Amino acid sequence: MAMTFTVEYEEESDGRWLAEVLELSGVLAYGKTSDEAIAKAQALALRVLADRLERGEGAPEFLTSPSLQHESVVICQSETRTRSVWVSSV
Repeated sequence: MAMTFTVEYEEESDGRWLAEVLELSGVLAYGKTSDEAIAKAQALALRVLADRLERGEGAPEFLTSPSLQHESVVICQSETRTRSVWVSSV
């Protein structure tokens, strides 16, 4: 099963980077660089999903919708925020 996640990230005024997985409420992380913040947010998202599976909750339905499954990673940039879409196979 492939699940698609959108990571939105931006640089804070103090120079830290904040990354948030939009599909999973509360999954966000700071890093010294954008790559570090994204990696931390991705790791946290996987831990949250693993915890849900261990408790028998399963993955949220919207994450496994066929319309959300992709074969590649897409990165889009706007003026203030950047979004990175990544795919995880479970």
